[in-house]
This record gives sequence, C-alpha cells and structure tokens, in this order.
Amino acid sequence: MDRVEAQEERRRQMREAVVGRGFVRTADLAEEFGISLMTAHRDLDALQAQGWLRKVRGGATGLPSAQFHGSVAERMAIMAQTKQLLARAAATLLVPGQTVLLDDSTTCLLLAHQAVEHTPLTVITNSLPAINTLAKEPGIALITLGGAYFPAYDAFMGLHTADAVRAFRADVLFMSTTAVTNGRCYHTSPETVQVKRAMMECAARRVLVADHTKFAKDGLYALAPLPDFDLLIVDDGLAAEQVRAVRAAGTEVMVVPAHG
Repeated sequence: MDRVEAQEERRRQMREAVVGRGFVRTADLAEEFGISLMTAHRDLDALQAQGWLRKVRGGATGLPSAQFHGSVAERMAIMAQTKQLLARAAATLLVPGQTVLLDDSTTCLLLAHQAVEHTPLTVITNSLPAINTLAKEPGIALITLGGAYFPAYDAFMGLHTADAVRAFRADVLFMSTTAVTNGRCYHTSPETVQVKRAMMECAARRVLVADHTKFAKDGLYALAPLPDFDLLIVDDGLAAEQVRAVRAAGTEVMVVPAHG
C-alpha cells in the first residue's frame, strides 16, 4: 500500500470511528492511528470538507446537528416508509414530456425510482444515485450536473454545479430540505444551498417534499422561505395549525396520509 492508499484507508477508518461512536477526540485518533495531532486535524478537515463529519472543539462528531445531517445511508433509514409515501404522492404530479429537476435528497431519490412509470421525461439532477437509477431507462432523457463531488452526500455540489443548473429551464423542481424553522428552509451545507437556490431559479414550478420531522429540526444555512415554493408535500404528522400557517402564507399543501 503506497502513501496515498494508506492515507485514504486511515481516513476511511477514522470516518467509521467517528460515525460509529458519535464523538471522538482528536488526540485519541492521533494515538489510535499512530499519527501526529496535526495529521489527525488534516484528516478530519478533509473528511469534514467531504461532508462525512463535523469538527468540534477537541474532536469530531458524526451525530446529526444544525451543521451536519448524517450520511446518505443514515438519511435513507430515517422516516423511510413515510418518504416512500411522499415520493409516490410527488410522482402523481409528473406529466409525460416534462423536464424535471431533482435535488440530491433521499426523498427525491425515491421519486427517481417512481419517475420511470411516467415517461417520457427529461430529468436533470446532481444526485449520483439518481443518475445511476435513471441512466439506462429508455424513457428518460438524463442530464447530469457535474461539479465537485461530495462523497457523504453522494452528489455534485458547489459553484460549478450551480452554474451548470442555470444553463437549463425545467417545468418542475422537486426538492427536500434539512429543516424548516419559522417558515424558512435551512440546510447544513453552503454548497448545497448554492445549488438548490440555482435550481429554484430555473424551475417554473417548485415543489418541496418534506416529512413532518423536518419542521422540528434546525439547520445552519438559510435556503429559502416556504412561500417561495408553489407546493409543499408533507405527511399528516405535521400539526394542523402548521399546515394552515403554510397555506396562509401562500403555499399550497398536499397532506399525505402516513399515520393511522
């Protein structure tokens, strides 16, 4: 194993240690892997830049927070059944012949699987799993958005991705978000916000697909106020007064039965 391979393997093990334990001290990682404290910091900086974890005072955490929302696998497991129901509801809005923008959310990945039943469609996305899902579907004209690849999100994000989005015009955008607080959507990554805002600029109709737990979470970076979306698709776990508030602010709401 050469130096680069050894570094990548060490960082992989570090990532698993932080995510698995929730929090790990930098000094402990340095001792565990037989490296200097400075090297441990560099490794954690690299992993944070990729979106795998968040550095905090004295160490790093893999626990979801306002600045870190967990890995793709963790997000896929959260509210999985409800997300599937929301994706099915969103799919009923698809019209053959449309140009559809999908963000990198796990809910929209589920929607990508549903999209094959509503072809022909042109789909534009920065989500690598969605790209892989749709790449060989004969009824899908697929446009991929490149840029910097973020492994923890399994997506392309940042300035170049945002610029790529602006070259297109879509009939409808389906998007999710990390958190909705006081009528505004938030996310944990500025690079993601950059791309999502560009997607919103380029879509004739904007649909936010978010389960009710998003309304009890926090995010660090403001994305957009709810009235910037034409439609919110949410499960019936969202309190009736919150649904009324969203409608009163000017956004249509589709409530999907997900609870008995």
